[in-house]
Amino acid sequence: MKLVHAMRYKGLTMIRKEADTMERQDKGLAYLLQYEHVAWFENGMVRILDRRIYPSVIRYVECKDYREVVQAIRDMVTQSAGPYTAAGMGMALAAWQIRNADQKEQKEFLKTAAEDIATARITTANRYRVITSGCLQAAYAAIDRGENAVEAIIQRTLESLNRRYATMEKVAEYLVDQIPEKGRVLTQCFGETIVGMMCRVAQRRNRQVEFYHAETRPYLQGARLTSSVCHEMGFSSTVITDNMVAYAMENKGISLFTSAADTIAGDGHIANKVGTMQIAILAKYFHIPYFVTGIPDADKRSKADIIIEERDPQQVLCYRGINNTLPGVQAIYPSFDITPPYLIDGVITDKGVYSAYDVAAYFEEDVSQFY
Repeated sequence: MKLVHAMRYKGLTMIRKEADTMERQDKGLAYLLQYEHVAWFENGMVRILDRRIYPSVIRYVECKDYREVVQAIRDMVTQSAGPYTAAGMGMALAAWQIRNADQKEQKEFLKTAAEDIATARITTANRYRVITSGCLQAAYAAIDRGENAVEAIIQRTLESLNRRYATMEKVAEYLVDQIPEKGRVLTQCFGETIVGMMCRVAQRRNRQVEFYHAETRPYLQGARLTSSVCHEMGFSSTVITDNMVAYAMENKGISLFTSAADTIAGDGHIANKVGTMQIAILAKYFHIPYFVTGIPDADKRSKADIIIEERDPQQVLCYRGINNTLPGVQAIYPSFDITPPYLIDGVITDKGVYSAYDVAAYFEEDVSQFY
């Protein structure tokens, strides 16, 4: 992987014809939600905006091998829904790498790439696998027709990206319905697309909203990413440290708490960035509604199906490379925690608001393709 500062791309305007001809759903969204600034394949390379350091530094990670995309996802260069796009673009890169081989070799290489990318992070592997499987099917069909597998995967990835954004705007419509006029909304971590769509819908309705953002240690996604999106889109944004949540709820008039979810199981348990459960407990104590946003996972029936990723605890012991403790002090770093349904006031989907106890009903009617 190679790190490249954004200035190199300042004059870059080349966008694939597939993106030019579609009705893009990222119009008016903040910088880091625009398609080219999430993950982008071009000229035999995937560029991924490095969200670990945004907005202090605008820098891209360049990947010239799909395995570097896997590592970038694993290293959290991109987070939230960003890896979904990176996964698709990584598959395009894999097809590029093997483009001169015979059909059998291409298919075998792409099958391996699909599994490698899908398992980059364990908690969300099921979602990544839906994306890589779709790319694999598109590539196989193109190869059988004697067509360009790279182009087929890019087309599929852009359609998926655009579809996810459009779907999350529907979710945002239902979410904004829950926010009172002049409401104050507390967020956790970075829900990516839903954050931008929530702001865009609120703008369209001329809804006055103020946002408070839990900073979300240790990567500070709430402080760096969520606040950046809301601020850039014209809303009042206030960052609080993770241990200020109770104070803010009691003294700052928080109207609603919302988060996305990395997993929404059929029994109403949700997995999201570690710290979500403790905020949900506080919201229940202060009688503040907590709404989860996202699309339920058909293959996660219950809490038992959720696997929590454990990350390098060294990231807890330091801040931006500076150690906070004496040598020998230990730490833990579970990337997610699980919030039970009794702490959730509603799960907001593209079909409307479901009771957390009734999430499985989402699949009783036709389900539109999401990934």
